[in-house]
Amino acid sequence: GAHGILRERMIFNMTEDEWDGVIRTHLKGCFAPTKFATIYWRQAQAGGRIIYLTSDAGIFGSAGQSNYAAAHAGKLGLMRSNVGALARYNVTTNCIAPFASTRMTDRGRAVDKDAEPPSARAAGTPGDPLNVAPIAVWLGSDEGGVANGHIFGATGHRVSLYNEPVQERVMFINSPAYDIDQMFDQWDRTFGEDGYYWGRRDQYHVEVPTG
Repeated sequence: GAHGILRERMIFNMTEDEWDGVIRTHLKGCFAPTKFATIYWRQAQAGGRIIYLTSDAGIFGSAGQSNYAAAHAGKLGLMRSNVGALARYNVTTNCIAPFASTRMTDRGRAVDKDAEPPSARAAGTPGDPLNVAPIAVWLGSDEGGVANGHIFGATGHRVSLYNEPVQERVMFINSPAYDIDQMFDQWDRTFGEDGYYWGRRDQYHVEVPTG
């Protein structure tokens, strides 16, 4: 799943066409080939490898790219759903979140009109798209079959493995019905103890006080 367009705009300025076009290209663009490839793999009992290219925007969000971020977050949900549906057929699905300089990422970058775009100068640099190839090759290999349902980062000559969402804390309400008053009473004791700080996160994932 390597394809893409950008329609960057703040959520309050985004049109429905800008939303739909990005979701259709990025997310439906993964669904369609996955559907028909898995029909074949299931019938042939041949096994297979699915690799989606996602983005940090889909993992962390991106203020001016809510359509793009939602589409790439959707790929993570599609990947995890594939794991449950396709593991029995020896089909694995993983995601790569790459950093690479391409013609798509040239969009919006300020460059002199007579200068080469960044993507044309990326060869041999950390932004070279060829740096993404090794992890893609490994995930597509027989050895890569041990990985299923994971997100890998590929930046320059570095490959990273993202952790998976886990429940950090749990609140139990000791009542036959869910008691909203008990929830308010227990909230700080459950989620605010041990110095846990509540704030909102900005787009760079830095805690910003709410007060």
